[in-house]
Amino acid sequence: MHAGFAMVETGFTRSKNSLNILMKNMLTVAVSSVLYFVVGFALMFGSTKGGFIGSSGFFLNGESDQMSFFVFQIVFAATCATIISGAVAERMKLSSYMMLTIAMVAVIYPVVGHWVWGGGWLSKLGFVDFAGSTVVHLTGALGAAVAVIFLGARLGKYGSDGKVNAIQGHNILLGALGVFILWFGWFGFNGGSTLAADPALVPGIIATTLMSGSCGVLSSALYTKFRYKRIDASLTLNGALAGLVGIAGTANVSIPGAIVIGLIAGIILVEAVHFIDSKMKLDDRVGAITVHGICGIWGTLAVGLFDTANGLFYGGGVQLLGIQALGIIAVMGWTIGTVGLFLFVLTRFSSIRVSSEEEIAGLDFAEHGSSAYEFLESFVATGDGNLHPEFGVGLIDRLNKVGKVSDKPHISNVNETV
Repeated sequence: MHAGFAMVETGFTRSKNSLNILMKNMLTVAVSSVLYFVVGFALMFGSTKGGFIGSSGFFLNGESDQMSFFVFQIVFAATCATIISGAVAERMKLSSYMMLTIAMVAVIYPVVGHWVWGGGWLSKLGFVDFAGSTVVHLTGALGAAVAVIFLGARLGKYGSDGKVNAIQGHNILLGALGVFILWFGWFGFNGGSTLAADPALVPGIIATTLMSGSCGVLSSALYTKFRYKRIDASLTLNGALAGLVGIAGTANVSIPGAIVIGLIAGIILVEAVHFIDSKMKLDDRVGAITVHGICGIWGTLAVGLFDTANGLFYGGGVQLLGIQALGIIAVMGWTIGTVGLFLFVLTRFSSIRVSSEEEIAGLDFAEHGSSAYEFLESFVATGDGNLHPEFGVGLIDRLNKVGKVSDKPHISNVNETV
């Protein structure tokens, strides 16, 4: 999963930030593993305190028989945190990102997980989130949205005239590779959520996962063809992830239900990306807020519609749909409130954003003193054979204007997400 996230985020950001993206993903896995061992697992799956939070099992004390379950859950915790990485790419300090990761993995995410998967109050109401559309994806996306609001947009993203400038990623091949890796990882993500190698259940889960992801690709491709008069590559790649996020109830829905869920997720993706970017002016570099947040909400509500036992379309009435909606609202309130409070306090002490000069130069050099690529050709003669102080600024300004949006509003998000 994290190899996929690293490739997606790297491919769809500018080359000068590639090393920074890779380090964020690598450090997220490492930090999440340690923190989840120390405190996260206990708060999520320990003995409940009022259905709100766990209170036992710190350092896995008394939980030695849960080792495989613990390792599996680490991946979910790290995934929730790394969703933020892509949204804040190219402008957030590595130290600030890691501090937010610590808060997410140590407290914010485990509390949500306890509510739903740890015997908390939402699970007792009957809330269903088999594969994590709310617990993992919506929680991560809400954290990303709040962080983006605090950070603001990248330099040159939004013009003074209100236009949206498309800042191209540097390698869509890496982005596509990342999507394929993530898609494959999702089979383990969802299939493993059965917590047993059940031959009667796992194949069906993998099948619905495959169908929803596939239909997310098809609907986003066809819808961009209809809306933009061509199949947009980056939105189509994102369509796969939209369908995969949307299939939260993979163990509770049929293959026809998964097909419909995926088809709708792909269309939601295209419209939500445009709205968030052009109307809300949230500069989400990889579309994380849409893919994991908006499609996570859709996937959670879809359970209330397509659950073969209790869904509205299967004669179950509106009760489950109402419980699913309540869960979404509760998670939104908790995550937005806690992440917002954490970042507010953090920004009282120091800026969480790199300086303009560091952003222009790229976070690879600013944060790591190195680069993922050799940029020798970028620093050749500027006319008289010398490098001038304004060279970097002028170069970035020209690069940022490549693919600048025209007066046609439908162009604003082409090649802007994943």
